[in-house]
Amino acid sequence: MPTYRETVALLTERLPMFSRIGQQAIKSGLDNIIELCAALDQPQQKFPAIHIAGTNGKGSTSHMIAAALQQAGYRTGLYTSPHLVDLRERIRINGIPVSESFVISFVEKMRPLFDSIEPSYFELNVAMAFAAFAEEKVDVAVVETGLGGRLDSTNILDPVLSVITNIGLDHTQILGDTLPQIAREKAGIIKEKVPVVVGETQAETEQVFFLAALNKHTSVVYADSLWDLVRVKQDADYQYYKAIHKGEQKMYDLKTDLLGSYQAHNIKTVLASCDLLQQMGWRLDRDQVLKSMEQVKTTTGLRGRWERLRQQPEIVLDVAHNAEGMSFLAANLAALRASGAAVAGLRIVCGFVRDKDVAQALALFPTDAVYYFTQANVPRAMPFDELASIAEQGQLQGKAYPTVADALAAARDDAGAEDVILITGSFFIVGEAIAILEQRVLS
Repeated sequence: MPTYRETVALLTERLPMFSRIGQQAIKSGLDNIIELCAALDQPQQKFPAIHIAGTNGKGSTSHMIAAALQQAGYRTGLYTSPHLVDLRERIRINGIPVSESFVISFVEKMRPLFDSIEPSYFELNVAMAFAAFAEEKVDVAVVETGLGGRLDSTNILDPVLSVITNIGLDHTQILGDTLPQIAREKAGIIKEKVPVVVGETQAETEQVFFLAALNKHTSVVYADSLWDLVRVKQDADYQYYKAIHKGEQKMYDLKTDLLGSYQAHNIKTVLASCDLLQQMGWRLDRDQVLKSMEQVKTTTGLRGRWERLRQQPEIVLDVAHNAEGMSFLAANLAALRASGAAVAGLRIVCGFVRDKDVAQALALFPTDAVYYFTQANVPRAMPFDELASIAEQGQLQGKAYPTVADALAAARDDAGAEDVILITGSFFIVGEAIAILEQRVLS
């Protein structure tokens, strides 16, 4: 029997992986996942699921909904992607990643099908998640799409609730270059008579969702029309809000361990989703849902979303990787600096992948920070020197480093005890940084 590291290496080397090589890894259509699940006796039919799509925030939203379900006593599966350090982060049950032995046995079982089906890395991971949830007899699974929705491998689910966080211009070469085009792909997760929650009302996409829901004989609930959030304060560990239900005209205190101003949008989506699930008969008392927000990270294992590591200097990790995500990141940076971070003490380690609008994202960064441009160890990464050249045109000053380890070491050497180092630009940059900081091995 192979070791876990050997198994992960096999998957990485043998199966096309979008996160590493980009668009050529995508298998068009659902045929592969249908064949894989048929070979596994249709595990996706053996548990109720909540299916989540969106341009930004779907990972945080998935973890928060999972935390609420766990708080209510449900045995909860959670599938998200990509992972930061360990493949098993993608598949959790009550916040605990599946075991290494499960991954090994699953891959060995499915290995004879690699030649006939030729699955992608993502397709095999989706099938593995469904198999784990069925085997562990979860009460419910929260499943995040990988890319788009309509043709995403997760879309063979017949969920009890569909959630679409928001629509932004990302993966435009695959999903379309307008908001309505991208919305149509995301709306592909809407199923016959299955309720839909959309996180943010956007004039450009409203008709798309209305028509998709109409065709599936269901209706759309807009979270931001039901809930409003007013941030009261923030400390090093929590954000504090007043959560206001507009229709009921009730106000609640809400405290969350997820930092970053963008979480307000995600929390509205979660509250609306949990309200709807409760109306459908799920045991999701609102007070318990609000209480679950306090320990999302420890309950579900979520990392890399404005994650502050108490060190000297302080290090902040954020997986923002497109213009919409960077706009929220810029707001968080402004708030952080206003709270006392010295202007000269802000140091940003960043790297991107090639298929993003890097110039647009960099335009949102402060011009008076010190930059450490780098690249992750994946073929899809934008070369560090190319990134530095684009950044220089945008008046961002810094140096280029060939590896994340080099960039992080330089930033830490340069930084004073009161400085802040931000690490951002992609899941891969943040994942490598975590592995370095915690002396872990990437898989």
